[in-house]
Amino acid sequence: MVTSPTQRNTTLMYVLSMLIALIGMGDALYLTIKHLTGQSLKCSITNGCSVVLSSRYASFAGIPTAAFGVLAYFAVFSLATLAVFGYQWARTLLLAVVTPMLLMTLWLVYLQAFVLHAFCQYCLLSAVVTVMLTCLAYAAKFSLPAQDA
Repeated sequence: MVTSPTQRNTTLMYVLSMLIALIGMGDALYLTIKHLTGQSLKCSITNGCSVVLSSRYASFAGIPTAAFGVLAYFAVFSLATLAVFGYQWARTLLLAVVTPMLLMTLWLVYLQAFVLHAFCQYCLLSAVVTVMLTCLAYAAKFSLPAQDA
């Protein structure tokens, strides 16, 4: 099967999305475990981890906010994997997952900056990962015509 450079680039974007989603999942899982075990978390780059992670925004309905991130990153990893194998519906659904992730990320960064006045380096890593995943998902989805997928 001959593939065009565009198809190869698109596949590469989805593979890269898979790898980046694993980074996000690891970060969110680490935060979830720390939250559930009650262990303190110290930042080495920023100095606001304890403020952010002990705030009322660190959980929703008793569930750590980071746990929702684990699920979201797992969904992105899974959908990107399916997209590599040419499933058009997975490419479309990936956009439906990363878009609310980006909106939630913007909200959480806003809270850190303007409400808590503290930043958590692990949360900022998650924000960067989410922005990267969003950019890759949109770029990959719109780089191929629908009939090529």
